[in-house]
Amino acid sequence: MKNIGIVLLLLLNTLVYAQSGSGAGQSKQIRVIVFGAHPDDCDITTGGLAALYVSMGHAVKFVSLTNGDMGHQKIGGGELAARRLNETREVARRLGVTYEVLENHDGELMPTLENRMAVIRRIREWKADIVIAPRPNDYHPDHRYTGVLVQDAAYMVIVPNVLSSVPPLPDNPLFLYVSDRFERPNPFRPDITVDISSVFTKKIDALDAHVSQFYEWLAWTEHDTSVPAGASDRKKWLTNKMQSWHNISPAFRSSLEKWYGKDRAVKVAQAEAFEICEYGMSPTDAEIRRLFPMLPQN
Repeated sequence: MKNIGIVLLLLLNTLVYAQSGSGAGQSKQIRVIVFGAHPDDCDITTGGLAALYVSMGHAVKFVSLTNGDMGHQKIGGGELAARRLNETREVARRLGVTYEVLENHDGELMPTLENRMAVIRRIREWKADIVIAPRPNDYHPDHRYTGVLVQDAAYMVIVPNVLSSVPPLPDNPLFLYVSDRFERPNPFRPDITVDISSVFTKKIDALDAHVSQFYEWLAWTEHDTSVPAGASDRKKWLTNKMQSWHNISPAFRSSLEKWYGKDRAVKVAQAEAFEICEYGMSPTDAEIRRLFPMLPQN
């Protein structure tokens, strides 16, 4: 019986070792952190990708650099900030991500040293392999400065004497920009485009949690009075709206063909695309496939 017990213990240790990813051929958990300016930005740009990572056992964190306390036509300040924080908590539950909201005021984000250190801290503490943020050319100053802050954190996350209270990362992560429509000073380049068709409804679920934004504020700014009253009809309305937002451009389709092949690319209904930031890791195609395990592994 003693020998049987020893054998069982060895088998259990072997299983734990393999599941931890330490064994030969085992992939480690990929850790992704996404920065947005407001408490719905990460969901809009990266909700599908996040759902795919989570479904594969990887870790995703969303960080909003402001509390969103200005984004509404009727309420604001602490009342709105509290409401939007609760919406992010519901998103975290629905998507399976971690969600953090910082206490900068909406519309007042600046690329200060203090904010840069806050970004560096969160990238390090998350032990990020991939960092995602907006490009620093955008219609909204908070979006622009979020991009600047994350750019300024790139490379610094590996410098030990910068924010020495938090251990530096051993390697610079892959830094990526989310897609946008702006052409100047240069248009967005879809270096990596991911098929999110299988999790599109999951992304809609996340966006649906931002009631104050999609059904109230954004509709108001667009003078859209077509938002239904009932929750079910409202969600159908949002799905139709998001379908149009996710129309795949020729550039996106070409990128999909690179990563998925022509036969599959033509069938993709919804996708999210990302541009590689030159300030971070310079990945090979093989490294991109390793970091994006939802892509076909050649």
